[in-house]
Amino acid sequence: MDVIVERPAALDVHKAQVTACVRVPNADGERVSEVREFSTMVGGLLVLRDWLKAHGVTKVAMEATGVYWKPVWAVLEDDFELLLVNARHVRNLPGRKTDVKDAEWLCQLLEAGLLQASFVPPKPIRALRQLTRYRKAQIKERQREANRLHKALEDTGIKLDCVATNILGKSGRDMLDALCRGTTDPEILAELARGKLRKKIPASARGVGGSVRAAARAAGVLDPRAPGLPR
Repeated sequence: MDVIVERPAALDVHKAQVTACVRVPNADGERVSEVREFSTMVGGLLVLRDWLKAHGVTKVAMEATGVYWKPVWAVLEDDFELLLVNARHVRNLPGRKTDVKDAEWLCQLLEAGLLQASFVPPKPIRALRQLTRYRKAQIKERQREANRLHKALEDTGIKLDCVATNILGKSGRDMLDALCRGTTDPEILAELARGKLRKKIPASARGVGGSVRAAARAAGVLDPRAPGLPR
């Protein structure tokens, strides 16, 4: 195969270790491979980075293996041109010998310019993705807790959601706080209504006229301060 990349490197990334291969010309001009293993701990990845620099590597390829490639990418991306390649694409390339290690074969493919890189967004976009995905997960978790609260109220005969559009609003939370403290008088609970909900005080009194079971209170089912329902 023709040499397209003069000093390539390839990484076979696993959970605890990275197998790295570089292909560089020796004193006689022949292409030689050197393979080493490194820890995936930060210290080991820094040693890997220095080793690649010492060999004058300009381009590094690694297979997309779960999420294990991410910390390796983060350490190397400022110093090398990186390629994240699809393992399926690599397997479909002809000529692989069964006795050739993954890192060596990947390095030979990079040397010949036969690898197709997967898209990896830049740092700011990756950080934004992480934040938005976490926010989405938190919203889903909050909704699950809200649904659980609705079910607990229905089980006890409390129809608060029939008079309050949002039972997790200020009025709803005050009523839930009072219920958790043991207040069961519908009139007292209804007087906790605020704003437009005060016009529905009679309906509110009927809506909160159920009985909260001690077991539900003890389990924290009706606690509006439960995780996922921040004030």
